[in-house]
Amino acid sequence: MKNTTLCYIEQDDRYLMLHRNKKERDENKDKWIGVGGKFLENESPEDCLLREVWEETGLTLTRWQFRGIVTFVSDQWPTEYMHLFTADQFTGELQDCMEGDLCWVEKSAVPFLPLWDGDRIFLDYLAREEPFFSLKLVYQGDRLAEAVCNGRPL
Repeated sequence: MKNTTLCYIEQDDRYLMLHRNKKERDENKDKWIGVGGKFLENESPEDCLLREVWEETGLTLTRWQFRGIVTFVSDQWPTEYMHLFTADQFTGELQDCMEGDLCWVEKSAVPFLPLWDGDRIFLDYLAREEPFFSLKLVYQGDRLAEAVCNGRPL
């Protein structure tokens, strides 16, 4: 099982999105996601968040919110606990990312991007300012087979 972070950085009603198009073997190949990555040994979710955002974007977050935990279960990849954040204040200059292309996208346009179906669920929760949640997403291949939020099937 792996632990990861994912952050949706907000500015002017836009999210900073990462189009995962640079790595050959990438479970998110050609999808649009937020920024983040795997925990290193001894890191807290916040430690990982700050390090991964800086490494992928060149930005230093100065205000963020822990929004939920998403458990990904897949028949192709190891189970993952993803710690989901949003952030709305940062310093620094955006830099190129080795994993894909970074782009500011209007929040209203995000649902029309190539996303994982489960991402659409938690992005909707973020948009509706839902309180902290636990979301379990079960995939069979690329197909979302089951979604459960706070113990209740969706």
